[in-house]
Amino acid sequence: MTTVFVPKEVAEREARVAATPETVKRMIKLGLKVIIEPGAGNGSKISDEEYTQAGAELGVAWDSDIVAKVNPPQDVEGKHEADLLRKGGLLIGLVWSVSDPALSKRLADNGVSVIAMEAIPRISRAQKMDVLSSQANLAGYKAVLMGANAMTSIMPMMVTAAGTIKPAKVVIMGAGVAGLQAIATAKRLGAIVEATDIRPEVKEQVESLGGKFIETVEASGEGGYAKELTDEQKKRQQEIIESHLIAADMVVTTALIPGRPAPVLVPGHVVEKMRAGAVIVDLAVSQGGNCELSEPGEVVKHGVTIIGETNVPATLSTDSSAVYSRNVLALLMDVVDKKDEAKIKLDLEDEVIDKSLIIKDGEIRHERTKEAVAGLEEKA
Repeated sequence: MTTVFVPKEVAEREARVAATPETVKRMIKLGLKVIIEPGAGNGSKISDEEYTQAGAELGVAWDSDIVAKVNPPQDVEGKHEADLLRKGGLLIGLVWSVSDPALSKRLADNGVSVIAMEAIPRISRAQKMDVLSSQANLAGYKAVLMGANAMTSIMPMMVTAAGTIKPAKVVIMGAGVAGLQAIATAKRLGAIVEATDIRPEVKEQVESLGGKFIETVEASGEGGYAKELTDEQKKRQQEIIESHLIAADMVVTTALIPGRPAPVLVPGHVVEKMRAGAVIVDLAVSQGGNCELSEPGEVVKHGVTIIGETNVPATLSTDSSAVYSRNVLALLMDVVDKKDEAKIKLDLEDEVIDKSLIIKDGEIRHERTKEAVAGLEEKA
């Protein structure tokens, strides 16, 4: 019987888990044996008893056929999780192989196969497996709440006996999944919302949510992502957006370019001109930040509060674990051969598997990961 092991996440401030009792039941129906590390669900308010009631066993089983995680393997008390995986086993989780070529090489040297959830192609059939979207959706929602909590003014217009309070002005930078949810959330809270994106095709989506689209420069890329701007385009974009940022009570930045540092959209000199009490929530801080003055955590610069929470989805661990685990389950339904005793089936003719299987039996398949590992070896 094919075994799936779900370990407890050990990354700092990580509260998510890769399986819930709901998905455990469905994995078992697929013919899988599920082992959960004791305490794995604590951060998401899931008890060990709930897992056992769903049919899982409790234990530590890194030598399982499949290990499902949220974060990349890392050092734990002198041992590296990558070294605990068995040769020929399959790791499923967020790996960020291009950003961490040393980990990629380690996994390959250990002879494992790796499906990187961040590499799931953004095609219609794979939407139910799209971890980046499911987590970004929650991050966009929470970003606005964090910003509103840090503001010294309210979001909606309010008419009182003492006079009228004007609604807050919110600017959302980047209209991807996180940005669109941020627009919708800010609008529901009663703010005047503007949004900008270098992909003009998202204008209709922004306006459908009640936001005003700020047109800057165009730079649409592949797979629904934006591509990197030239220096001239960056300058032009900043000139157009600057006046909107200066007038904002809250700015939420969500712009990311896969495998590259986050583009700087809010330079330091713009922060200096913003009104005292304004708030910037930078969802890209873990990749350098969209605001030049962002730091992990919360800082105040020139009277502006800059929030750089590095793992926003983990602050909503109950729901982020629920949707992440469903993404993993949907992938397992493609990976497991229900007709053959739930054995692992890695069909490279399946576009989803082909794109996301970055390492197969110790061989790195992903081209950009190969380049990153080669660059690491050249430096050595």
